[in-house]
Amino acid sequence: MARLECPRDAYGRALLEAATQDSRIVALDADLSGSTMSRYVKENFPDRFFEMGIAEQNMVSVAAGLSLTGKIPFAHSFSVFIVGRAYDQIRQSIAVPKLNVKLVGSSYGLSDFGDGATHQSVEDVAIMRAVPNMTVIVPVDAVEVRQAVKAILEYHGPVYLRISRSPMPVITDCRDEFVIGKPRLVSEGKDIVVYANGLMVSAALKAKEMLEEQGVSLRVINVSSIKPLDAEAVRQLAHGVKGIITAEEHSIIGGLGCAISDIIGEALPLRRVGIADRFGQSASSHGELLEHYGLTPESIVEQAQELLG
Repeated sequence: MARLECPRDAYGRALLEAATQDSRIVALDADLSGSTMSRYVKENFPDRFFEMGIAEQNMVSVAAGLSLTGKIPFAHSFSVFIVGRAYDQIRQSIAVPKLNVKLVGSSYGLSDFGDGATHQSVEDVAIMRAVPNMTVIVPVDAVEVRQAVKAILEYHGPVYLRISRSPMPVITDCRDEFVIGKPRLVSEGKDIVVYANGLMVSAALKAKEMLEEQGVSLRVINVSSIKPLDAEAVRQLAHGVKGIITAEEHSIIGGLGCAISDIIGEALPLRRVGIADRFGQSASSHGELLEHYGLTPESIVEQAQELLG
């Protein structure tokens, strides 16, 4: 059984390591550093940390200004707030001039289970995918979070990095290469291919085990880089299968499912596992919400069975 590790803690420590090596890195937060884990920079480099209060719009504008002075700003808040509250500033001040600002949305999807719809981001990937010049990354686990931090530091331009609040199974080998834009084969199979990211990659691997008992072979692909996304690699990874499933902790509108559909078109039948055009709600656990919204291995199994008739 894969070990569980908290991706937001891995993120905070990776940012601190990067900041230790590169004095250009600065961190900004909207009164949530204890949750986003930018607190590691705050505690170790207080002169390079900016507490902006509950003012995401101002935070993003300040990050843009810092970028123009040669700094590499990492701006933090919950996904729903940094994308929703600061959209105009992201678009006008960062994306249009293509500034080197890294936007980090923590507690994405349904992972902030106790606070309900107001704090759960089910549409953030769709919004950020639509913004020109924006790179969108959804790591699969804590190991890939660390790899992604290094990769986006090497990339010059706006990035939206989506980090889960919940512990996640570690399925990435530290020797695996993370390349922006490239989907990665996690497990080979011949009947159905599942393109997934975040926690849903682990769900797809569980679904693969369940389907093997029925003689069905599932190919599992991790698509942590939603934008850009290598279209030719996506098509090659679907070669020889009878159908496609996408799985994401996000609305089925505008996210990973749409990104894959845009590439595949009508070449193969495609089914989507995601949140069906609804907001979230409060619950006693993240797992309870995943079950309620059908973000489960069983949902993937059901879609595979329907595709195979």
